[in-house]
Amino acid sequence: MSNTIQLRRDAFGKLVFTGDDGVDVVGVIPVRAFPIQAPTRGISLVRDGGKEVAWIDDLATASEQVRSLVTEELEGREFIPEILHITDVSSFATPCTWFVKTDRGETQFVLKVDEDIRRVGEASLLIADNHGINFLVRDMFRIDKHSRKILDRFL
Repeated sequence: MSNTIQLRRDAFGKLVFTGDDGVDVVGVIPVRAFPIQAPTRGISLVRDGGKEVAWIDDLATASEQVRSLVTEELEGREFIPEILHITDVSSFATPCTWFVKTDRGETQFVLKVDEDIRRVGEASLLIADNHGINFLVRDMFRIDKHSRKILDRFL
């Protein structure tokens, strides 16, 4: 594959990849290989059926246009709010309500069971609420002391 990826939107808003052979592939979808631990590295552009048409090693090295289109598309499909601070929990026994500040605003959710907190790598956590929405703690060792104390009670 070429080092230069050609990507644009068509009149219907779908992503169009143009290959080295000049053939357009309409409706490609970017998929992150490592969405939590390396969100800008290893992005596959796939067409219907999941067949890969292009690979982006590092989004930071792609052209501004490609970076913008891929980021926009990913943000429109992915919803994983990042927990920045845990304000309070209703109880240290499950089920309990968590009151949190995320990168998308303040919210609350119900943690049904302790097993809904999953480790991802060495420092990240995914916390699933009672509706199946995943919340991310990017680095449990760097979150503030109050939040860390609450997390420690559940881990």
